[in-house]
Parts: sequence; C-alpha cells; structure tokens
Amino acid sequence: MAMTIHVDIVSAEREIFSGQAELVVAPAEMGEVGIAARHAPFLTRLKPGEVRVKVNAQDTQPFYISGGMLEVQPHIVTILADTAIRAKDLDEAAAIEAKKRAEEMLQDKSGRIDYAKAQAQLLEAMAQLRSIEKLRKGR
Repeated sequence: MAMTIHVDIVSAEREIFSGQAELVVAPAEMGEVGIAARHAPFLTRLKPGEVRVKVNAQDTQPFYISGGMLEVQPHIVTILADTAIRAKDLDEAAAIEAKKRAEEMLQDKSGRIDYAKAQAQLLEAMAQLRSIEKLRKGR
C-alpha cells in the first residue's frame, strides 16, 4: 500500500477537495512541483494552472487554480487559491470569451487600460483552456 498525505484545496468561496492522496502536482512559480508523503516542509506561491491530485493508482483528480499559495507540512498539503475549480466543471465558452476580451484589451494602444490586469486575465483564461484540453485528452 502506498503512503499517503492529507490534501486540502481551498478557494476563497469554499473547500474544493479534502482527502488522502499519494501525490500532488502543482504549478509553482519556479516550475511544477510534486509532493508525496514525507516531503520536506515548504511554502511557495502558485501560478494559474492545473493541480493534479493522485488519490490512488486508478484515480487522479485535476483542478484549475487561479494562483495562490501551497504549504507543505509533515502530514498535510494545503493549497489556498482565490479560485479553485474541478477541471470537469470549467466553462470552455466562458474561458474562450475571457481570452478574446483580454487579447482585445491588450491591442488597445490608447493607454486607458490596465495592461498588467489584461495580461493576468489572458494568462488565467489560457491556463483554464489548457486544463480543459488536458482533461479531454485524459491526462
């Protein structure tokens, strides 16, 4: 039997996942990280992307997060995110529309828009679309 670690994924609105897992893979700012039982404690920022929770050999659950924090303690992994959604619940049409709006905002050269905000919206929409594509491909 594989060793497990407790995982909590929490958004600003509610708890999205709480349970035991063999492995958690998350999009840290400096690159993807994998956490298994007995991982050294650490804290890192997360960028928008997909979190994968490998519950067991047959069940891996994907989630989309908008960024946030990852904390690893001796027996628990906590992911705190402004937005956390099960990948199967992502709205592809809304993500495509958000990407289109962000791209249009970035094309506006009048100086009346917040380019950093538009860039962040574009990155978030693209991360959602990547999560949807991975879910479609069964990864």
